[in-house]
Amino acid sequence: MSDAPRIVALSAQLGYPATPPEIEQRLDAFARVDTAIFIAELDHAVTGWIAVERRITLESGVAFEITGLVVDARRRRTGAGRALVDAAEHWARERGAEALVVRSNVARDESHPFYAGLGFARTKTQHVYRRAIAPASND
Repeated sequence: MSDAPRIVALSAQLGYPATPPEIEQRLDAFARVDTAIFIAELDHAVTGWIAVERRITLESGVAFEITGLVVDARRRRTGAGRALVDAAEHWARERGAEALVVRSNVARDESHPFYAGLGFARTKTQHVYRRAIAPASND
């Protein structure tokens, strides 16, 4: 929880604004599911984070997926990203994973060669759709 303010700042670099209380609430929720979050530190400062989770779908079964990864723009190419992915892979392997999946926005040009360089292979391209849901009524 003490890293929440730095996680907020790093997430904002990717265009995902949040407040420290929102991140603290999410970290608390992560602790209750089959998910792990790893932090990278350099010179006693948080320089990156990765979130990985075990997912199960009806059509594909169990999969392990990196759901978020960010390294401070000023600290990239220091090995932090690779170390974070290695930590996620180790966590997934201990839980029986045969593969690790990551989705990368097509607009993140710098991330595609990063993942390819770590041995990830592109398996598909997809569109993501979002539909807002109105709050439930208290009837």
